[in-house]
Amino acid sequence: MTKRRYLTTAIDFPNAAPHMGHVYEKILADVIVRWWRLSGDDVRFHLGTDENGIKMQQTAKGLGLTPRELVDQNAPLFESLFRRLHISFDYFIRTADPSSHWPTVVELWNRLKGAGFLEKRSYTGLYCTGCERFVLPKDLVDGKCPDHKTAPQEVTEENWFFLLRKKQKDVQKLLDPKSGSYTIVPSWRANETLTFLEGQLEDISFSRSKDTLTWGVPVPGDDGQVMYVWCDNLTSYISSLGFFTKDEQREWWDGAEVTHVIGKDIARFHAINWPAMLQCAGLKTPDRLLVHGFITSEGQKMSKSIGNVVVPDDVISKYGVDALRFFLMHEVPVGNDGDFSWKRFGEMYDAYLRNTLGNLLNRVLVMLGKSGGEIALQKNSTWDVQSSWNSYAEAFEGFSMQGVVHAMGMAKIGNQRFNEVEPWKMKDDLRVSTLSEFAEYLRHIALMLLPFIPETAQKISRQLNVPYADAMLEKKFVITKQMKEWGGMREWTKVGTPEILFPVVEHAHGQKGEK
Repeated sequence: MTKRRYLTTAIDFPNAAPHMGHVYEKILADVIVRWWRLSGDDVRFHLGTDENGIKMQQTAKGLGLTPRELVDQNAPLFESLFRRLHISFDYFIRTADPSSHWPTVVELWNRLKGAGFLEKRSYTGLYCTGCERFVLPKDLVDGKCPDHKTAPQEVTEENWFFLLRKKQKDVQKLLDPKSGSYTIVPSWRANETLTFLEGQLEDISFSRSKDTLTWGVPVPGDDGQVMYVWCDNLTSYISSLGFFTKDEQREWWDGAEVTHVIGKDIARFHAINWPAMLQCAGLKTPDRLLVHGFITSEGQKMSKSIGNVVVPDDVISKYGVDALRFFLMHEVPVGNDGDFSWKRFGEMYDAYLRNTLGNLLNRVLVMLGKSGGEIALQKNSTWDVQSSWNSYAEAFEGFSMQGVVHAMGMAKIGNQRFNEVEPWKMKDDLRVSTLSEFAEYLRHIALMLLPFIPETAQKISRQLNVPYADAMLEKKFVITKQMKEWGGMREWTKVGTPEILFPVVEHAHGQKGEK
């Protein structure tokens, strides 16, 4: 049954160029939405940049720029990189855009105030600029923010506060694993939030004085205040749908399954603050929160001072987009932290992409080509692709990226079996029918790889010469039941010409891949 699905990722701070953490999150989200589209669902995919706030204001000042100059310089870097990574997003929002974003934010603010959940008061607290929030002493390690390694500033201001305390029981009910409607994935990430909810929630600062912050959405009816990041940032998920404007597309929220893909550092705000805000404004709450971990480099947090920062463009220029997509999806279990190692990357590139996947395709097509390239597939086969498809679909249902591991495992099995049956020793008819089975097996592998490494999947399919190959990267392309059947493409009669999928690369650790 076709579903309407709306998926968002975090909108990113463009105070610097995008890093590997941004890349991982967007690829993870893209793999999910690609599978949904391939399954026949209607999908809307949202990305963007979080351009307002003190962090942007301070960074711009340090660079001798205005905040507008900084965001206009950096925001295009994010959108450009995501396009190069083949992230199939439908909408890219920028929160510094007063025409597309601010009307929704202002109206949400007015609704929260009208419902009695905003209150202006004087407050003294510890403010972490890196986190863009007030923190408590218990949140600190040796007096410093554990994420940004800096001591917060003591700030005394008169601000507007969102009365989150009043919503504690409602949020607990919403997140209840047995009866709640807002699911956190993986489940052990949900336990972290539920444990946090056992303590008393604090009301949230929702604005800053213009004496401190000038770059942001003005608070309606209060010229001395500017909206604080979370009201502004979180609302982007519905402002991109035109909420409260004449261009409203409510069907993508009210009539869709809503999934947020978020890093573990901001999961709490999406699990607690955001649904509380929506409830107070009389709006539907999301259906799912998928929480992922961080990407480290060589076992350490990426740092310019250490010199271990991995620049995404460096990886792309050396190995290509699909190699990066494959590595991150294969190596990082959803919800956990993962490590980027140039050595490991090179080893996987050779072992999996070149010598397993590329090798199998080349062996089959070269030998079939010598026999005329005709496909002669028998009805009965010992290859069990149906159980493979079932396991693959189950992995996606659980939001696991094991589908890419499964598909590559099939390629490994294919190579082993090729060596065992020795088709080069067979007589003509038997050799062609045997090689045809290997070609059909590769057709299924390519379909399974399509959400993960889309360009490579299409290249395989084009070399195999399957009828649907040219349409595979279109958003409307659907993997039909017939395509998942053994021998389902009866009009497929001949393979094409083999080409190298992944070339030899001189690896960063000084070892050249096998030829």
